[in-house]
Amino acid sequence: MTTPAPLRSVPLLAAEGLTVHRTLDGVTVLPPVDLSVGDGQVLAVTGPSGAGKSTLLRALLDVLPDGLDRSAGTVRRHGTAVPPGRAARRWRRTRTGWLGQDPAASLNPLWRVDRLIGEGFAGAPAVRAHRVGDLMEGLGLPPGLAARRAGELSGGQAQRVALARALCADPELLVLDEPTSALDRAAVDLVAYAVRSRRGVPGRGVVLVTHDTCLATELADVTLTLGTGRHGRGPAVATVTGRHVHEPAPTPRTPTATPRPPAPPTRNEPRRTRACSAPPGEAPDRPATPAASPPDTPHRAARATRTAPALSARALTLRTPDGTPLLDPCDLELPQGGWLAVTGPSGSGKTTLLHALAGRRPPADGHLLLHGHPLPAATRARDRRTLRSVQLAGQDTVTELNPAHTAARSVARPLKVFHGMTAAARRDRVRELLAAVGLPVELARRRPPALSGGQRRRVVLARALAAGPDVLLLDEPTAGLDHESARTVLDLLDRLRAEGTAVLTVTHDPRTAARADHVLHLTGRRLTPVPPATAPTDQPHAPRTEHPGVRPDHD
Repeated sequence: MTTPAPLRSVPLLAAEGLTVHRTLDGVTVLPPVDLSVGDGQVLAVTGPSGAGKSTLLRALLDVLPDGLDRSAGTVRRHGTAVPPGRAARRWRRTRTGWLGQDPAASLNPLWRVDRLIGEGFAGAPAVRAHRVGDLMEGLGLPPGLAARRAGELSGGQAQRVALARALCADPELLVLDEPTSALDRAAVDLVAYAVRSRRGVPGRGVVLVTHDTCLATELADVTLTLGTGRHGRGPAVATVTGRHVHEPAPTPRTPTATPRPPAPPTRNEPRRTRACSAPPGEAPDRPATPAASPPDTPHRAARATRTAPALSARALTLRTPDGTPLLDPCDLELPQGGWLAVTGPSGSGKTTLLHALAGRRPPADGHLLLHGHPLPAATRARDRRTLRSVQLAGQDTVTELNPAHTAARSVARPLKVFHGMTAAARRDRVRELLAAVGLPVELARRRPPALSGGQRRRVVLARALAAGPDVLLLDEPTAGLDHESARTVLDLLDRLRAEGTAVLTVTHDPRTAARADHVLHLTGRRLTPVPPATAPTDQPHAPRTEHPGVRPDHD
């Protein structure tokens, strides 16, 4: 007598032949994809920017944007089909926790953080308040943040608030789209623990989209890789790799920047970038000397003779809208053709610094200089020449781009406003700029909702470049990009500064920091110079083993 083979368990979530087309022209955006998430499993979805990862998540949850249609395929929960429409909405609201790629856009800017996080929690108010507090502590959000409005949060804080919101009701399925793209290393570890705590737990599963290969290796039981056809223009191809759900994950390795070959030595003396000084009456923590730089390259030698700073700040002071100090008075200089990277923990004030320099949020005190001449603090007081000269590519790509404008129209506007180009000349230049940031020309006709997060980020960069700026301010320019796309952007920035453009990047990405001439770390209301190769963004943290704030509550 033979023993029957054990029955295969029904997965928590399964999809067969999930396909998405564009409504307007029928072009395939996501070819048929199959996936399965078992009890206690973490499924990681990886692949290059534009391969359809976010589209896959939205198709699973039936939240595709206008212009996209799930034309085929079935989604099943515990073996039962979940059809699009009312059934999918009910399942999404009661059984899933959803963190989209643009979390700030999903948070009501007028609501307090504690209300946002606890909105979906059905327990008593006291229990809800306790749960919200635990989640905030577990994700590294200070208690005082609970009373802030969503519109007052940094990008990294908004990302963790949105994750806490997704976790609050302890959903059976957690769906995360790039949950660590705007976070420092310590915050990434906290998010990783929140996901890891659900592994192996019956009745719980996670679908995680990420470009962080180390994070995927550490957390995933199964990895689904979406690829694109030749030159990124063909249909996507899915491949699946995995390990048993109870098999321990390998220890992740910290990503490191690929070293560039050294160029012949030069006699020119490297230019200095002034770090922030200590507040008046205090001695600085360390000398304001330039940080160690990577080996000289030809563009570094060519710029060494330029000494006039493109952008300067004197006694610059930053505060939050409620008056909380972010940066004590300091001086800052960005040389022509120089590249300065600013790192620091989420919420330390890095984005506020960029907005102050760009004129979007004038500083609390101090003054700015452009090529040695006074620069008005607010954009409304700047003339066309100074507006053109200082361009910011912001972090929140949803609010940066007009959803009604195509990518081509967004990039073409600065060409018309600042340079008066004809329509024909604008079309040619738009194609050049999109190609420079690694985007195929056919994307020019798409509007922001039809672009991936990484594609939108590069459209924002192309629009800033269209002005022909002297100073380029970039907030997380490689967030949400695969390695090849990120390298394309970083190589482009190297070419721009070789021509004299000054670049200032706010980043959590060690690859970006390693490209800079100098790195300043913002913490404790001070900017401290550090060597690019040892910037704090590149320091690994030991995996967390316990934290009550992110432990799921199970029946």
